[in-house]
Amino acid sequence: MSWVVVRGRRVFVRRGPEVPGSTPIVHVHGFGISGSYMVPTARALAHRATALVPDLPGYGRSKPWGQTLGISSLAWALLEILDALELDKVVLVGNSMGGPVSLEVAHSAPERVAGVVLASPAGGVHNQPLLRALVQLGRDVPRESARMVRVALPDYLRFGPVNAVHLFGELTRFPSLERLLRTPVPTLALLGDRDPLMPPARRVRELIHLASEHLTVAVIEGAAHAMNYSHPREVAHAIGCWLDGRDQDLRSFELT
Repeated sequence: MSWVVVRGRRVFVRRGPEVPGSTPIVHVHGFGISGSYMVPTARALAHRATALVPDLPGYGRSKPWGQTLGISSLAWALLEILDALELDKVVLVGNSMGGPVSLEVAHSAPERVAGVVLASPAGGVHNQPLLRALVQLGRDVPRESARMVRVALPDYLRFGPVNAVHLFGELTRFPSLERLLRTPVPTLALLGDRDPLMPPARRVRELIHLASEHLTVAVIEGAAHAMNYSHPREVAHAIGCWLDGRDQDLRSFELT
């Protein structure tokens, strides 16, 4: 665990052991919560690449940067964090809101991103309007691991309801689909088959046909929204297959 200074402000970062010659993997957390719940998947991948799990500004142990940052501003802040960590090129693994943040980084600085993994990427028409998204979120809570409560509750309380509603509203309006279909870097989308915030399988199949060859879609069976915490071995295995180009091993994760 360490701190980096970005524009005079301290940002908290969890670091795994150095893996020489690897492209670092940076795990980007979701909305209202710190990076602590991303650690299980980061730990499962730490043998193959240097793992880093930052708390974005205003989350966890990282202090806010004035007002609550929106998705574009969080993407800018993440690039600044990569600079402070002296990371020229990384793989981004984003869960929930971390997906749109990672997509924004990939679109604005594709030369810095070797690939993007979107684990339960949130945002877009399926999460609109805000009331519908809140209902989806409520349906997801009992599907998550009971251990998630002790990890997430303190973070959500610290983030506050006003900030949460404001940012969640922005998240539902974010054009995740358009960004996903036009991502300029290799992209893996991981969907949980028990995640109420994701579109139905029929819609996902339609979207796959619209995407270029840069996009791979896989399903994690039994997973709800926070799959990085509840299913780290399955998520890490799928990411490893994708990074190694072992498409035949990803067939067990195909959408049915």
